[in-house]
Amino acid sequence: MVRFNRHIWEDLLRWKSQTIKKPLVLRGARQVGKTTVIRDFGKEYKHYIELNLEKRDDYELIENSRSVQDVAGALALKHEIPSNRFSDTLLFIDEIQESPKAISYLRYFFEELPELHVIAAGSLLEHALNKTKHFPVGRIQYLYLFPLNFGEYLSAMNKNMLLERFHQIPIDKVAHDLLLKEFHIYCIIGGMPEVVANYVKNKDLSLLPPIFESIWNTYKDDVVKYASNQSDERVIKHVILSAAAVVDQRIKFQHFGNSNYKSREVSEALRSLDDAKVIQIIYPSTSLEPPIISDFKKSPRLQFLDTGILNFDLNIQGNLLLMEDLSAAYKGAIIPHIFTQEIISLNKGSYHKPNFWVRDKTQSSAEVDLIVSYGNYIIPIEIKSGKKGTLRSLHQFMNKVNHPFAVRVYGGEFKIEKTKTPEGKTFYLMNLPYYLGTLLKEYIKYFIETCKG
Repeated sequence: MVRFNRHIWEDLLRWKSQTIKKPLVLRGARQVGKTTVIRDFGKEYKHYIELNLEKRDDYELIENSRSVQDVAGALALKHEIPSNRFSDTLLFIDEIQESPKAISYLRYFFEELPELHVIAAGSLLEHALNKTKHFPVGRIQYLYLFPLNFGEYLSAMNKNMLLERFHQIPIDKVAHDLLLKEFHIYCIIGGMPEVVANYVKNKDLSLLPPIFESIWNTYKDDVVKYASNQSDERVIKHVILSAAAVVDQRIKFQHFGNSNYKSREVSEALRSLDDAKVIQIIYPSTSLEPPIISDFKKSPRLQFLDTGILNFDLNIQGNLLLMEDLSAAYKGAIIPHIFTQEIISLNKGSYHKPNFWVRDKTQSSAEVDLIVSYGNYIIPIEIKSGKKGTLRSLHQFMNKVNHPFAVRVYGGEFKIEKTKTPEGKTFYLMNLPYYLGTLLKEYIKYFIETCKG
């Protein structure tokens, strides 16, 4: 069995060591590994109890109880745990979205049984939380989990020495060539734990399509849970079936996917999918200095939960295998997509989606793939096809800001160069290999400190 070293592990250990700890709610889409990581974490305790509220007996235990003391007493008796040993007991409530009562109980576990360590998890939690009358505001703590990122993938592949080199800044040429090769495979299969586990075991890409199909069908079958009526269900089904084809472009809600659906219908469907983290809406910003503010009036783009699922839905995995540089894959959309996925994967205690940049001018086509805040700067991240590519939009951005730092993500080696915009502004350009998405902030720090001398 493949064991994954998830990057939230240290956060779980810190939570366990807190003197006063709120119940922890682990959030994320289906099948990203929430249950697995908590079961592993349960081994840190003397006693581990798991309730799955999709199981009838476990659900009825909650629903038929009158208090958290009732629940704890029944579980202690069933598992032969003395009540004075709760301080070394972890109660894991899985699929908690099935019971609004269980969600409301989290408050009372904190207030009335603080010695018991409680973690809850579930998919579609946004929808369940909205329906919970007695939501435990201020009484719970959140932690987010996403598909495996590249560093977690290297660990799963037992590439531990390469993983160590991956974290050395700046990257060296020998490690670069090996990391590029590994990232090529990771970019094709993505980071869904079941997919990665199968590939680690068999090293055979031809065995993966049935797994992708099963996962993707699960998400499509969940549509009925997002919808409040049959009309909503039809719109969400259309959106989820049409979304992959437009990941290379900004979208309009009106008539999405060549449909007759209105803007409001499509936007509500996409927000339901965004809440579930299945397909996320990434909005642009016109900001040139912090804070980065999303512009909800401008056309967004879409981000799938996992690039491997996207590749499967587009049926391009075979084509990707034949490419040496994935920068041009699917109209140049795949590398920006997985680079954004890598950045999103770093969300842990809170959840923030990245933004891309557009000019605050109606007829302008200028667009920079990503922007990130660093100190008093907003750093532009341009993700280009090939090893060069034009940087026209990035140049427009650099002409407008009061700092000289920009990043190009590409398929070449790491280097920093001094260059100029066509208008004559001198700036520093960090050329970053596209497998370094999870280390972007660390590289920006290194980049700015190096250039400032």
